[in-house]
Amino acid sequence: MYVDGLSFLEDEREAWLPFEALASLPDADFVRPVEAAHGWSARDLAVHLISGQAHALEVARELAVSDHSAAWERGEREWEEKGGDVFNAEVQAAAAGLTDAQVRARLTDVPGELRGYLTVVPETRWVKNATFREFFLSETLDHYGDHAADLSAILAAAGR
Repeated sequence: MYVDGLSFLEDEREAWLPFEALASLPDADFVRPVEAAHGWSARDLAVHLISGQAHALEVARELAVSDHSAAWERGEREWEEKGGDVFNAEVQAAAAGLTDAQVRARLTDVPGELRGYLTVVPETRWVKNATFREFFLSETLDHYGDHAADLSAILAAAGR
C-alpha cells in the first residue's frame, strides 16, 4: 500500500520503462501479431495499456480540481455493462484510425502527462483514498504486471 504519491510515481515510472521499448521496434515487428502474447502485436499491447492510462489521466484531471470524478464513475459503469472483452475490442477499434507514429508517441506522452497530473492532485484524493488508489494501481502498476509476459513475448519475437 502506498502512503505517499512520490513512492507510487517512482514505482510506476520504473514499471512502465520496459514497455517504452515497444516504441523502438521496427515497423514490421510493431504490427506483427505474436501468438504467445494472445495474438497481440506490439501496437495492440501499446493501445491496450495506453487506454487505461488515458482513462486514469482523465480521472486525475478531474481529481485535481474536485473530490469527485464523473469519468471514473462512467468508466466503472461501462466496464460492468460491457465486460472486459467488449470494452477491449472497442478500444482496439477506436485506435485503428491512429497511425503507428501516433501510437508510438502516446507510449511516452500519455504516461508522462498522467504522472504530471498526479503530482498536482492532492494525495488525499488519490493515494490516500482507498478507492482511487486502487483505481490508479489497476490502470498502471497492476496492469503492467498483468501484461509483463506479453511484453516479453513480443520483444522476444522481435529478437530483443
